[in-house]
Amino acid sequence: MLVVAVVQARCGSTRFPEKVLTHIGKKPLISVLIDRLSQAKKIDKIILATTDNVADKKLAEIAGYLGVQCHRGSELDVLSRYAGAAESGGADVVVRITGDCPLVDPDIVDQTIELYLNGGIDYCSNSWPPTYPDGLDVEVFSRKALLVANREAKDSAHREHVTPFFRESGLFACATLKNSKDFSHMRWTVDEPEDMEVIQNIFDNFPGDYLFGWQEVLCLSERKPELFSANKHLSRNEGSKMSKSQKLWRRAKKIIPGGNMLLSKRPEMFLPEIWPSYYSKTCGAKVWDLDGNEYTDMSLMGVGTNSLGYSHPEIDDAVRTVIQHGNLSTLNCPEEVYLAERLIDLHPWAEMVKFARTGGEASSIAVRIGRAASGRDGVAMCGYHGWHDWYLAANLKDENGLVGHLLPGLVPNGVPKNLHGSTHTFKYNDYAKLVSLVGSGEIGVIIMEVMRNEEPEKDFLENVRKLATDHGIVLIFDECTSGFRQTFGGLHKHYGVDPDIAVFGKALGNGYSITSVIGRRNVMEAAQETFVSSTFWTERIGPAAALKTLKVMEREKSWEKITKIGNHMKNSWQTLADLHGLKISHQGLPAIASISFDSEMNLPYKTLISQEMLKHGYLASNAFYASTSHTEEMIDAFSEKLSSAFAMISQCENGVPLDLFLKSDVCYTGFTRLN
Repeated sequence: MLVVAVVQARCGSTRFPEKVLTHIGKKPLISVLIDRLSQAKKIDKIILATTDNVADKKLAEIAGYLGVQCHRGSELDVLSRYAGAAESGGADVVVRITGDCPLVDPDIVDQTIELYLNGGIDYCSNSWPPTYPDGLDVEVFSRKALLVANREAKDSAHREHVTPFFRESGLFACATLKNSKDFSHMRWTVDEPEDMEVIQNIFDNFPGDYLFGWQEVLCLSERKPELFSANKHLSRNEGSKMSKSQKLWRRAKKIIPGGNMLLSKRPEMFLPEIWPSYYSKTCGAKVWDLDGNEYTDMSLMGVGTNSLGYSHPEIDDAVRTVIQHGNLSTLNCPEEVYLAERLIDLHPWAEMVKFARTGGEASSIAVRIGRAASGRDGVAMCGYHGWHDWYLAANLKDENGLVGHLLPGLVPNGVPKNLHGSTHTFKYNDYAKLVSLVGSGEIGVIIMEVMRNEEPEKDFLENVRKLATDHGIVLIFDECTSGFRQTFGGLHKHYGVDPDIAVFGKALGNGYSITSVIGRRNVMEAAQETFVSSTFWTERIGPAAALKTLKVMEREKSWEKITKIGNHMKNSWQTLADLHGLKISHQGLPAIASISFDSEMNLPYKTLISQEMLKHGYLASNAFYASTSHTEEMIDAFSEKLSSAFAMISQCENGVPLDLFLKSDVCYTGFTRLN
């Protein structure tokens, strides 16, 4: 019987790319592994089974250098790759070794093979249940059983992880090699950079010797336990329990402060350790994660960017045309002129426009222009306007200055202390506080959201407008979030109050980066007296996407559709709350609505909703950003599933412990440093 060891390895590890090529001494990890494996007396042949990806050509070259056969196959369907390797190698018996185990022990390999050959069984391992250190795993099975598994296994986890089907299907006779003492808590495998630190420490203590035994490593761990401390926080087979997104998020947090570029998209804001952090593609209201799981987005829709749905074909086609003809050059793109004219046409009070690419940039441009036009530095501010120094300066004077303005906990570290007192906050509808701020004589700019969570009280916006006019103050309406949700243009059109400057973003490009600052000529011309300029504000994709977005919005009357859909969701929330005896509060415009539970457990309940709806294929929380891709039928189907989560919340309100339902840590709110 030909016994063939098949070593699976690839360079594209999600958590630790090219780990198998990392050097141990003078040799790549995969070379050390094969050197050690070749010492097993009962193995007749070794095959390196890698993928057909271009990146894994390096592994094929190493196999050639080492004189072992290489088989290349599917990256995701590892079971079929194994079957192909076994057939190409003429194996009767297959020994499965994973390429992240450089301490594979030839004696343990031989013992496992011996148990298989003498046991009259189909499958044998030393890891079910495990008693050896993680990293010494050996599995042995017949080629015949492998071919059966390859034919019968349908589940993606069985195809990716190769051997669970042997153990779970009930089709095969199985056995386990057990050690006399359980050392399964020890971790000698390589899945994370911390694992590699431990492996390096081990080999450094056996200089020039790659072939020491596992019991020598065991003795080393007893003499020098500190060498094994780097990966103590990692658990056995952790990778097999994690999605690709979870693996990539863990990797991201090591190299990107906070893990990503936008606080609102961090998984800790929804469902820590479980939320599918990354997507592979989108369409309409659908999102697919890195594992190919399909979800309906009943949550933030790109954090408010895609009011026309994801991957809108007309808008994407307009962008493709731009790319074909060139996105950026020494000359200017004509689309910015056409877009400026269109925005002025929609807002007759405005006469000039500046463009940027993010909401924070646009708000900062508006404040700079407002200060230059008024000749005064003081800013009175209400609402959320981004991350820049002028905004966070509100927390220099009072660490709670921005509490109630969307994100609590914003720490102004790094903001120059001399900005203390330059930005002052007032609550929405608190006209008296604004009057007192203006009374100082220092305020040159008032910047506020037209509306976010509550309606303006009678004459509030009109009074703000008159106050600004009477005192020569530039009034800025930040419509990055509210724009194009309830009217075709700024929400201020709905209330009949015109600002001096309005800022638009998010929905303007339906997922493509474009923001605008529109304003009265006598104010906007101050931009010529201060430096406001950036290379990538002149690229072509953003304006082209915005022009097509506006055309589609006007044709479909998108603001009417998403308002109707949003109201349907709000009614559904309330119906469920009434059904289950819960008290909820509603916030926001219909198209960007949210709820909160009138309970001190509001945040855990939000987390529970995300958890339960994820099981049903929905991305969900306590907020819903409507798009024209959503339908009332989709809302109804979603609400039917959501009812069970509301039922759980009702039970918790009546004394049932939340721990019976919630399997995740509670999500974060506001700004929290995420380790």
